[in-house]
Amino acid sequence: MKSIMRHISTYKGMIFIVIGLIFAQALAELLLPTLMGKIVDDGIVLGDIPYIWKIGGLMLLVTALTVAVAIIASYYSSRVAMGIGRDLRRNVFQHINEFSLQEFDHIGTASLITRTTNDVTQIQQAAIMMLRLVVMAPIMLAGGIIMAVSKDAKLSLIILATMPVLIIAIAAVLKFGMPLFKAVQRRLDRLNLVMRENLTGVRVIRAFHKEEEEKERLQKANKNLTDISIKVNKLMAFAMPFIMLVMNLTIVAVLWFGGIRIDNGNMHIGDLMAFIQYVMLILFALVMASMMFIIIPRASVSVNRINEVLQTMPALDDDGKENIKGRPESLSFDHVTFQYPGADRPALRDISFTAKRGQTTAIIGGTGSGKTSLLNLIPRFYDVTEGNILLDSRDIKELRIEDLRKNLGLVPQKTQLFSGTIAQNLQQGKNNASLEELKEAAEIAQAKEFIEDLPEQYEAAVEQGASNFSGGQRQRLSIARAIVRKPNVYLFDDSFSALDYRTDAKLRKALEKVTKNAIVLIVAQRVSTVLDADQIIVLDHGEIAGIGTHEELLEANEVYQEIVASQFGEGELA
Repeated sequence: MKSIMRHISTYKGMIFIVIGLIFAQALAELLLPTLMGKIVDDGIVLGDIPYIWKIGGLMLLVTALTVAVAIIASYYSSRVAMGIGRDLRRNVFQHINEFSLQEFDHIGTASLITRTTNDVTQIQQAAIMMLRLVVMAPIMLAGGIIMAVSKDAKLSLIILATMPVLIIAIAAVLKFGMPLFKAVQRRLDRLNLVMRENLTGVRVIRAFHKEEEEKERLQKANKNLTDISIKVNKLMAFAMPFIMLVMNLTIVAVLWFGGIRIDNGNMHIGDLMAFIQYVMLILFALVMASMMFIIIPRASVSVNRINEVLQTMPALDDDGKENIKGRPESLSFDHVTFQYPGADRPALRDISFTAKRGQTTAIIGGTGSGKTSLLNLIPRFYDVTEGNILLDSRDIKELRIEDLRKNLGLVPQKTQLFSGTIAQNLQQGKNNASLEELKEAAEIAQAKEFIEDLPEQYEAAVEQGASNFSGGQRQRLSIARAIVRKPNVYLFDDSFSALDYRTDAKLRKALEKVTKNAIVLIVAQRVSTVLDADQIIVLDHGEIAGIGTHEELLEANEVYQEIVASQFGEGELA
């Protein structure tokens, strides 16, 4: 729980207020049984009505103060717990933003969502319980024992016989509960993963008529979580009645032996009633402690899961100190080899080429040839295994990642737009972009026409996943977002695949105006997209099979000839 304590230290002032209030509350509750005993012995037995009113009024005043103090303590403890939760979520989110794709692949998106929601909630609940019970339970336990002994030391031996039984019960709950709490969180991860895949992949599931199979998969994940949750609740269901049974048997024993002591003249009735109240407070303190020992292990599982994220160091070292000054003249791959973590073979092997400013470099190849992997190395989503990527003569590892990425305009293979408006999505490329800049970018990306046909135009809503736009419209908006930035390096990862040939040609022609002073890399499947490129790099199984213009490759490169033949037929080769 050291991690939690670091966050708690931020709220020291409020914590001291809570501790002070709870201490006052505990003392007030310890005073009430003694006052009640006095009413019985000195008021009811002697028939002193004014004394009953006097002590009764004092009890009401103490009770009112106890309620007020409890409310204020609850308010401040809740503020502390919610603040800790907020800080944890912020820290986890900021740390996740530094991850490379490798860490996302390792931990899993669904698990990260669970950790920042359910696990943080568990920690918040534990923080509230700790603030309230860690102070209250020891005071009530120690104070109750002292007051009970002061009333009758011999009768207090009953408490000594009861406490070991309760302690053993609490220890058993801890021993058997800890593995179950861990299993609950793991199975909750699995349920979230299946739910997320079903929601994001609903089109594929319906297209292949796999609703029943996915329903069974979800039911299985749900049943696994249900089964382990039932085991946890069975343990809790056994523990609490057992503790209540011990408490009730203790009260019966106190009444039995207390009655004998009253008959023998060794104890007053009021003292016995006060003693019973103190026994209840002592046992209640033990129950509170048992609840604390149940909740803290469960929270510690969540803390460990949060710590696992916070202690996962990004594979990418942002040690670069240099900034990019001016427009880079070239982007070079110098004998670059890249292998995904855990993969059997490199995705890219000994890649060397140079993309120059003012020129378009196209990358083409079959499925799985490493085109997207190559492009992902430039923004440092992954780092190269061997070799270097140079911007001008500087290794991109020497550059600040933030500065490197500010100079890139990436259009990813999988279009990702965010809920909001069209203008907000385009301004992700440049925060302070004016409406004129947005219109200019949309016009170049061939998106202006369909945007301005909408009633709200650039303020038109983009729903979650941009589901209210077609694939081609989403792709053009994604291209416009990159153009708004006016970057020094454009990276198009198969960004024209959803466009018809006419729109594709118009867009590439319009792009020439804004990319003439930039480095442009285009990953494409279609030969028509790369025809006019200054150089075409042909990838085959992660290696360069050829570099040249369309005419040069068509004449001498077999891999390129096969790609052209597959798309245009043998007549194009002739």
